[in-house]
This record gives sequence, C-alpha cells and structure tokens, in this order.
Amino acid sequence: MELSVYKIDGTESGKKVVLDEKVFGVQPNDHVIYLDVLQYLAAQRQGTARTKDRSEVAYSTKKLGRQKGGGGARHGSLKAGIFVGGGNVFGPKPRDYRFKLNKKVKQLARLSALSYKAAENKIVIVEPFAMEAPKTKELCNILTNIKAGDRKVLMVLPENSNNIFLSSRNLQDVKVITVDEINTYAIMNAHSLVLVDGVQDILAARVK
Repeated sequence: MELSVYKIDGTESGKKVVLDEKVFGVQPNDHVIYLDVLQYLAAQRQGTARTKDRSEVAYSTKKLGRQKGGGGARHGSLKAGIFVGGGNVFGPKPRDYRFKLNKKVKQLARLSALSYKAAENKIVIVEPFAMEAPKTKELCNILTNIKAGDRKVLMVLPENSNNIFLSSRNLQDVKVITVDEINTYAIMNAHSLVLVDGVQDILAARVK
C-alpha cells in the first residue's frame, strides 16, 4: 500500500512511502485483538475495592436468643450478613486484575489493528515536524490541514516531543504517543492514525 507524505500545511511533499505488508497487510485476527484490549483494560483497574466480612465489622457478638425453641431461625451474632450493619457475605477483596499474554499474541493483535486501519484508509503520513512551544491551536491547524478527521485521532511520533505532547493535552479527541507506546487499544480506540514519517519503518523493523 502506497501513501503520500504530507507537509504540516496540508500539501503533498512529493514523497511516497510503501507500507510494509507484514505490518499493515496481515490477515486480522479479531480474537487476539479482543484478548489484547481485554488485558490492557484489566491492567487499568485499581483492584482496591474492599468490604468487611462478619469477622471484621464492629458489632456486638452477643447471642440474640436461645438456640432452639424461639420460633424462628437460629442466630449467633448481629454480625451475620442477614442483618443490617452486618458483614458482607461475598464482597470484593483487593486483587490484581492483570493477566499474561504471550508476546507473539500481543504482536499479532497490534499488527491486526494496524492492518484494519490501513484497509479502511484511516492512516495519514506526515513529515517530521517540531513545535517551538506548546500551542494547542497550532496542532489543531496541522490536523485540519492534513485532513486527519474530526473524530478521535492517534498521532504516533518516532521519539518523544514534549511540545507536541503538551499541545495535545487539552484536546479530548487527540492522543499523542511515541512508537514505543503504541498498543492495540490505542489503535482500535482511534478513528484515524497520523504517523510521523519514519514510524512505519520502525514498526516494520520490530516484526520478527
């Protein structure tokens, strides 16, 4: 797949890049995409939810009535979950929601996500550029010029640029990451990808 490289003013630079088929042309595997996204979202969970069981609540341990002959069910303490203020029977406890995925599964998921975007013509290549200072309006103008779309945009840089990152921080539908941070969730969550020229080569070099 061949794409034109755009300048930040929206005009074509005259350079063409060919997207590597082993990165942007694989047969997408929906199941591994699901697994990788699930792992990413699970890792975002704090896992700190906690409730007290009957051994932890502060309540009287006095037996409410005789064991037999009272005409009702037997109860040994107000701490039982059946009573208001009693302990929670099957409440949540702190836990780690993360789980392991093999490297090859995660790689296939990323390649599948990138291939989906390429097949949908949702990838834009832009010339490497720098910003002298964080300017949100300037970054908005660049995205408008290159027709990146007015929906969620993921911009991938070959290396960190603090000014570009700070310029995007107030934009709800724009996310800027480096090629080292690219993941399946970020790709699938974006409507279009803006790759700074050179990112595609780095991604191709990392595929084994």
